[in-house]
Amino acid sequence: MSMYDFIRGPLVWVAFLVFIFGTAYQVYRFYQLSRPKERYRLRIPFGKPPKDPDEAPGEPTLTWWQQMRLSVVGVNPVMVSVTTLFHLALVLTPFFVLGHNVLLDLAWQISLPSLPEAVADGLTIVVIAGGVFFLLRRIFLARVRAISTVYDYVVLLIATTPFITGFLAYHHFFDYDTVILLHILAGEIMLMAVPFTKLVHMPYFFINRFVLVHENTLGAGGSRTWR
Repeated sequence: MSMYDFIRGPLVWVAFLVFIFGTAYQVYRFYQLSRPKERYRLRIPFGKPPKDPDEAPGEPTLTWWQQMRLSVVGVNPVMVSVTTLFHLALVLTPFFVLGHNVLLDLAWQISLPSLPEAVADGLTIVVIAGGVFFLLRRIFLARVRAISTVYDYVVLLIATTPFITGFLAYHHFFDYDTVILLHILAGEIMLMAVPFTKLVHMPYFFINRFVLVHENTLGAGGSRTWR
């Protein structure tokens, strides 16, 4: 079996299996390292309940606009905007690229809605531009550079290489067969890296925002805390 056939065949299955079972293992570890949130019930004596000191008359309350300006959105709006666009494009684009859906249809008769090629190309550029932004931020921003290691740069490279090679292949830069093979290999490496690197924060987003109890929990307030 040639390297070309191996990357396009068995390694695809290996990548998916490592991603699925690795992510399942990380979710299992989360439940092992956390516990259900304790629920307290306050005993209120009969009669009029005590007045909440936080509701004292005349105490100023912040509007939603003031609260937003005090949050990370107001303090660093550029970082929040770039991060949001980068993550949305990085996660969603691969599912709705026409070329990927054609391969899914040929292999398993599964087809998702496909974005117009110009839109998918634009989202790919968003990911690449976001990667350049994060790279320059790590290089030139002193407080970020101080805590950056080679590992951080490697993870950023793993996350963006599938999009760089996909962009090059779509526009037929360099030798197409070589670039598309590198694109497939980069995607497989990224899938296998997700459960075991910082990229795990992508599937962990839902646990972090809806299950774990902390100040940024969404929904009903979370159901588990760290042990």
